[in-house]
Amino acid sequence: MKKLNLNEHPHRRFNPLTGEWILVSPHRSKRPWQGQVEEVPVDKLKKYDPDCYLCPGNTRAGGKKNPEYKNTFVFNNDFSALKPDTPFNEFNKNGILKAQGEPGICRVVCFSPRHDLTLPEMTKEEIRTIVNTWVNQYDELGSMPEINHVQIFENKGIMMGCSNPHPHGQIWAQQTIPDEPRKEFLQLSQYYDLNNSCLLCDYLQLELDIKERIVLENDDFVALVPFWA
Repeated sequence: MKKLNLNEHPHRRFNPLTGEWILVSPHRSKRPWQGQVEEVPVDKLKKYDPDCYLCPGNTRAGGKKNPEYKNTFVFNNDFSALKPDTPFNEFNKNGILKAQGEPGICRVVCFSPRHDLTLPEMTKEEIRTIVNTWVNQYDELGSMPEINHVQIFENKGIMMGCSNPHPHGQIWAQQTIPDEPRKEFLQLSQYYDLNNSCLLCDYLQLELDIKERIVLENDDFVALVPFWA
């Protein structure tokens, strides 16, 4: 029987975090490309932009004025995707057309008063302040009885849909657990019940032994490309 070559043959890869199989076609990377090619934007930003909604002292699009903050600054999103006063009611039409209200809180975290600094360009002390802010926000929002999931994230760059170049991230806190984290929680629990060990710990050790997909590692972190990516 012909041996499967993961670098050449179409195959499926199992994602143990979701229980799903992903089709991989490695040979497709050799096809010619005459489609769109994005140019890397050259950002020449000022330390302060008087037209930026997130810079200290400026008025935001929603009409509120930012304080003259010196490190991080957190506020409820003026154009929030989730609202705390949303009724948690259900809509159901014959079991087919179904909807449910989703209350929650969305916040913006400005990483720095500097308009021209991104996270990797900041000092360790500045980054520590941001991490502490994330932890405090997670604890505060997660302790609310109506909140069951807190997601901290950053959309960075024009191609990712970032609406403002000022260094910032977002926090979404909501009543229900979204589908992807819910699937992962279930898979992690099932793996532990079967193996009496941690799925991510076991997977990390495998990758450290194989050393094919490691991007960077140190005493505290490992950055890698997942096998099922």
